[in-house]
Amino acid sequence: MTASAGSQDVAAGGGQPLAGRRVLIVVENLPSPFDRRVWQESCALRDAGAEVSIICPTGKGYEGKYEVIDGIHIFRHNLPLDASGPLGYLLEYGAALFWEFWLTWKVLFRRGFDVMHACNPPDNIFLVGGFFKLLLGKKFLFDHHDINPELYEAKFARRDILYKVMLLWERWTFRTADISIATNESYRRIAIERGGMDPNKVFVVRSGPSLERLRILPPQPELRRGRRYLVGYVGVMGEQEGLDYLLDAARHIIQVMDRQDIHFGLVGGGPKLAELQRRAEELGIADYVTFTGRVPDDELLAMLNTADVCVNADEFNEMNDKSTMNKIMEYMALGKPIVQFDLTEGRVSAEGASVYAKPNDAVDMAEQIVALLADPDRRARMGEIGRARVVEVLSWDHEVPKLLAAYRALWV
Repeated sequence: MTASAGSQDVAAGGGQPLAGRRVLIVVENLPSPFDRRVWQESCALRDAGAEVSIICPTGKGYEGKYEVIDGIHIFRHNLPLDASGPLGYLLEYGAALFWEFWLTWKVLFRRGFDVMHACNPPDNIFLVGGFFKLLLGKKFLFDHHDINPELYEAKFARRDILYKVMLLWERWTFRTADISIATNESYRRIAIERGGMDPNKVFVVRSGPSLERLRILPPQPELRRGRRYLVGYVGVMGEQEGLDYLLDAARHIIQVMDRQDIHFGLVGGGPKLAELQRRAEELGIADYVTFTGRVPDDELLAMLNTADVCVNADEFNEMNDKSTMNKIMEYMALGKPIVQFDLTEGRVSAEGASVYAKPNDAVDMAEQIVALLADPDRRARMGEIGRARVVEVLSWDHEVPKLLAAYRALWV
């Protein structure tokens, strides 16, 4: 069995506090083990003695409908591709609920479970968890990954009837949950104030990076494509990630500031990837931008380890301001200085490891990037601050005890 980041922590605490417990994790938007947070949680629960099953969708490289990885049983299902707009999401969510109900029964009879650990988005898995809670007395734990009403508004720029549906689903999810896990204090306040949960039943478990996975390695100069500097990005290529701002900043650097010595390496896939590639062509900067698409960890690590500065272009909106972005802590784990827009939870995570551009201001982001590239001593200090903060406070090892505390509270 492969050791997880949580193994040493559980061992240090003595024994296996979840021995004999059976956990079913349900996640709709990403396959396992690709979803890093879900996989780290699964391994930590397994190391604590629990029998862990996962229900999730298939995905590229994860097409098998059933497999066992490191002792964790994974049941996957298909979903409609390229869901967009109300009809597309209705089809996706309807198909997901069907398969989640069906596979939950399958897990129940084949392996059994005591608690359903539901990971959003979307916020409708309470329909499955609530059914088995009422029918068979199973526990329901809600793992709050995204604030879906704000996510809907960020994607579609409106508060219509579907926005109100998101609020209802969120409220019903919190009412169904025996315990809720929040990824930061902003999400915890939402669970308490908007969701009406007892503060004693809401636990903050951050998506801390695994230092075992995020290894500091020598740079690969060829990734700079013959240029002096490399600016790195990793993340989903989606609507709310603000990558249009990053391309605008790159154009300003290259064409207005007349800097042809800087290359941009953008790692990740997503629904907006092709559109962003076209936009880079239209802006006349395609030769200065590498889009890798979704790549294995070794290629991701190569790009980030080579980068002189890493960026987060998430625009300022209610969703992003309250959310903790995994990419920020991954940059910090690798000792990289960061440029990002000034967002509440971005500051909480990075503190002195980042400089903060004016929200949604691509020109200011460009100027902050160039200023940081011109100051190697400052970059080194910021990288040291970020790395130390992850090692001492934010890595996944520090989150495992909080996850186990949430689980112990289920049976108090």
